[in-house]
Amino acid sequence: MLKDFDIENFGPIKNIAVKNLQNINLILGKNGSGKTFLLKILYSTIKSQEEFGRGDDKRDFAEVLADKLYWTFQAEKLGDLVARGVGNRLKVSVSMSDNTFLAYEFGQDTTKKIAPIHNNLPKRSYNSIFLPPKEVLTLEKVILKSALQDKAFGFDATYADLALALRNPTMRGRNYDAFMKSRQLLEKMFEGRVEFDSGSDKWIYKQGTSKFSIMTTAEGVKKIAILDTLLGNRYLTPESVIFIDEPESALHPSAIVKLMDILELLAKSGIQIFIASHSYYVVKKLFLIAQKEKISIPVLSEQQDKVWDFQDLKEGMPDTEIVNESIRLYEEELEVSLK
Repeated sequence: MLKDFDIENFGPIKNIAVKNLQNINLILGKNGSGKTFLLKILYSTIKSQEEFGRGDDKRDFAEVLADKLYWTFQAEKLGDLVARGVGNRLKVSVSMSDNTFLAYEFGQDTTKKIAPIHNNLPKRSYNSIFLPPKEVLTLEKVILKSALQDKAFGFDATYADLALALRNPTMRGRNYDAFMKSRQLLEKMFEGRVEFDSGSDKWIYKQGTSKFSIMTTAEGVKKIAILDTLLGNRYLTPESVIFIDEPESALHPSAIVKLMDILELLAKSGIQIFIASHSYYVVKKLFLIAQKEKISIPVLSEQQDKVWDFQDLKEGMPDTEIVNESIRLYEEELEVSLK
C-alpha cells in the first residue's frame, strides 16, 4: 500500500507531501487545482512498477515509467510537465507500507528519458486502475484503436489501460467475499448487469431476460458497471490500488452514497482507494464512515496560494470550499425563510 508521497514542481502543483496514507484517501480542490494531475502521476508511478518485467517485455523500469508518463499526460515532451520557473525540476517520491520507496526527477528540457534516483520496490503482480469521470464502454473500441493501433494522442493511457482491463472475461468460481458482496450491491443499484457479448462483440445491459444496447443505457449505470466488471473478472485483487476521478459524475445523490459504502467494503478487503471529488455527498458520507468505523480517512485539499492542507475525517468535517459553500447556502435559506 502507498504510505507516503512527496511531489514538487508538477504542473499546477508546487509542492505536496503527505504521510500515513490510509485505505481510503480523499482529494479536494477547485477546478484547475491539480486533483486529476495528482491522481494520474500516482497512478502512472505505481502502474509502471506493475508493468515492469511482465511477460516478455524487455524494457527497463526507466523506459516503462517514461512511456507511461508520456502516454498518460500526452505532452510533446516530459519536460512540459515541470512547473514553469528557472531551474525547476519535477520531483516524485513514493513510499510503500513495506518501507521500500521509489524516487525520480527530471527537468524542463527532458524529452522522454528518465533515470530513477532510487527504486527498491518489489515487483508487483497486482493490477491497479484509474477510473475516469466518463464511462468507457461505448468508446472501448475507439479507445483501443487510437491508443494501441494508431498510437495517436487523444485517449490517454488511463483510458487504454481501463479498456484493456475490461476485456478480461468474467471468471467463474468463488470470488473474494468482499468482492461478491460489492458486486451484489452494485448490481442492485442499477437493477441489472452489464456484460460483454462475445457473439456480437458488444457490451449489453441485461435486466432479467431482456437485453438492451449499451448505447441506450444511462451513463451512470455504465459507470457503475465498470467497477462491477473489474471485480467480476478478477482484474482487481485485495492488493490493488484504485484511483477514482469524480465518482459523483452522472450519479444520483443516493447512488453516490451507496457507492461510498461499497468502496468502504472494498477498502476493508485490502484495496487502497484514492478519490478526487467536488461532491458534498462524497465528503459527508466518507465523514460518516470515518466516524462510525473509527477509521482515519485523510483529506488533501488545496488552500490559498496553492498550498495543500492535510486533514482527517476521523477528526471532523474538513475546512474546504465544498463544505463552506453548503453552509453558506443553508444560511442563505434561513435568511430567506425568516423574511
